[in-house]
Amino acid sequence: MKYADGQRVLAGDVVEIDGRYHGVVIAAIDEKSYLPGGEDWEYLGTGAMIDTDFAGLVHYPEDDEELVLVRRAD
Repeated sequence: MKYADGQRVLAGDVVEIDGRYHGVVIAAIDEKSYLPGGEDWEYLGTGAMIDTDFAGLVHYPEDDEELVLVRRAD
């Protein structure tokens, strides 16, 4: 899964969603990149699981132009 600018989505990324919400990537399933416990979402097969400030955990199954990388985890 990639952001609109072509960067890969990775676990720990802080993202902006739809220009007004925020979240943290818990699982980047395509990249097999997980925060601790995030591997539990691997069964979804594709996309990313994001802990959002508007709805809790949300699965984004494919690239979404509304997701923007704010900062990458160190």
